[in-house]
Amino acid sequence: MIELVWLIPIFPLIGFLINGLLGRRFSEKTIGWIGAGAVGASFVVAVSIFFELLKLAPGSRSVQKIMYSWIWSGDLNVPIGFLVDPLSVIMIMVVSGVGCIIHIYSIGYMHGEIGFRRYFSYLNLFVFNMLILVSANNFLLMFVGWEGVGLCSYLLIGYYYEKKSASDAGKKAFVVNRIGDFGFLLGMFLIFTVFGTFSYVDVFSVAPEKLTQGGVLVTLITLLLFVGATGKSAQIPLYTWLPDAMEGPTPVSALIHAATMVTAGVYMVARCSVLFAMAPTSMTVVAVIGGATALFAATIGMTQFDIKRVLAYSTISQLGYMFMACGVGAFASGIFHLMTHAFFKALLFMAAGSVMHAMSGELDMRKMGDLRKKLPYTHWTYLFGTLAIAGIFPFAGFFSKDEILFYSLQKHLGFWILGAVAAIMTSFYMFRSVFMTFYGKSRVEHDVAHHLHESPPLMTVPLMILAFLSLVGGLVGIPIIQGGHVFGDFIGPVFAPAKAIIDHGAHHAEHPSVAVEVILMAISVGIAIFGLLVARFMYITSPESPDRVIERMPGLHKLVYNKYWIDELYDLLFVNSIVEFSRLLWKKFDETVIDGAVNGVATVVQAFGSVLRLLQTGFVKDYALSILVGAIVVISYLVLR
Repeated sequence: MIELVWLIPIFPLIGFLINGLLGRRFSEKTIGWIGAGAVGASFVVAVSIFFELLKLAPGSRSVQKIMYSWIWSGDLNVPIGFLVDPLSVIMIMVVSGVGCIIHIYSIGYMHGEIGFRRYFSYLNLFVFNMLILVSANNFLLMFVGWEGVGLCSYLLIGYYYEKKSASDAGKKAFVVNRIGDFGFLLGMFLIFTVFGTFSYVDVFSVAPEKLTQGGVLVTLITLLLFVGATGKSAQIPLYTWLPDAMEGPTPVSALIHAATMVTAGVYMVARCSVLFAMAPTSMTVVAVIGGATALFAATIGMTQFDIKRVLAYSTISQLGYMFMACGVGAFASGIFHLMTHAFFKALLFMAAGSVMHAMSGELDMRKMGDLRKKLPYTHWTYLFGTLAIAGIFPFAGFFSKDEILFYSLQKHLGFWILGAVAAIMTSFYMFRSVFMTFYGKSRVEHDVAHHLHESPPLMTVPLMILAFLSLVGGLVGIPIIQGGHVFGDFIGPVFAPAKAIIDHGAHHAEHPSVAVEVILMAISVGIAIFGLLVARFMYITSPESPDRVIERMPGLHKLVYNKYWIDELYDLLFVNSIVEFSRLLWKKFDETVIDGAVNGVATVVQAFGSVLRLLQTGFVKDYALSILVGAIVVISYLVLR
């Protein structure tokens, strides 16, 4: 089956072409199941390849499948090729598996939409590009998928293009990502300059020989690559596009946040673990940016009332955890959290979509409350997702987040503090969303209350599947049981070269005992429970508490509620200045110089033509006079010569 890896991205591409070109002839149901079936077929092939990979020895689980030479010019030879190893297979299964569930959910959620065919075409194209990104065996082909998901995010975020806020959000996502992609391109060009190839295997195998440990060159390459990751995975300072991406349909948010675009940066850093391991400065930058983003986004999430924006800032925060894990050298833990996050974040967004479906599109949690009675399936599945993201044992998020906190503490106490405080905030704002939405007194408007109903099975069954995965998904990574960390044992060989570089010459501290690990796990659970209890007190036991807190700290609340005015600051420093400079170029250079030159040439030609026009009047008497005058001039010349 490994030989058929090329089928994995091909199936969604076929779905895109069928629905895009022929979808006008099909019913909604047919279009939806073509889209979902295409991604489902990719998942089936991916699972088959996964089991075939398991049969190989751990050291042999890296196979390349070269299809043909794509670009061949001089020394540059870039193939269309795929790399099958534990990292790529895990990413492929996450993208196609979660993506298929989201496609099925979309059939019910998008029912009746005018652009139903367009939506599923874009969704299939999105998955196709993400699968290219995670399965490519070279940087250039990965960049094709990298740019492809950027394009599809623009199309899907701006899906309701007649709505100005949606079209603006799509443009914002596209522009901000182009800034990050510029850094990624420079890093990629620098890699080719140094290694003469874009192949992962060729670059990573000779990197220790061609680059100096901690040298300027490897530091520059990795920092440039990380600039691309901050844009794609919404980290400080290029995170501002992701909260606005909520303008797209809710299943799009689930796909972007859980299985596709925002995980691309984490995957790229993990894939380049050898290069980052050789650049300690870059590793520190990655860890600091990741930890700071985790805490920063969590503070904003505590004050938002739009349920989708709360989830958006939680995504930014959780991505920060993943980068912090990579920055402290725990690449496998970062990918582990990426996988578990895909389960519970897709679940949370889709459950939020189910709430919107029942509430006629309402997003403000202040207009909800006591919905658990009307939406029992949505309530329980959203609660499962919240328990997972908060890190409550034995849900999936507990294992992956606890592992990141464990390795962060081993690296530096400061990273652990960042992660722990962000974890408290995460538990608080997520249970805050649970209590405001599903518990307490109903604040639903009278007209909406009459129409409250649970979503159809096409939406609730996918929620149940993801709720189950959010419960058991972390059991593949039990740290304290010998051989219990199945996930780590499987993916470990991919990061073994990076680990060897990091460990080389470093002081090897004694591995903590089981007792210490259990204590740290208990602290992690205690952190999550503390956030839960604070949220319960403020929004159930004493509902007036939030107002009292705001009255005591109005300035701080206003600062955080307005998201630190970062968007306004960016508008002031960059957007407005660029707009004004563009206006200057338009008025002074374009209209004055460019238009002036073109109009000047036209004026000269017009004047010259006006003179020549006198020679072509169309009157015989004028031509006779011209002949007479000409004859007199010629005769006079001959006589007087």
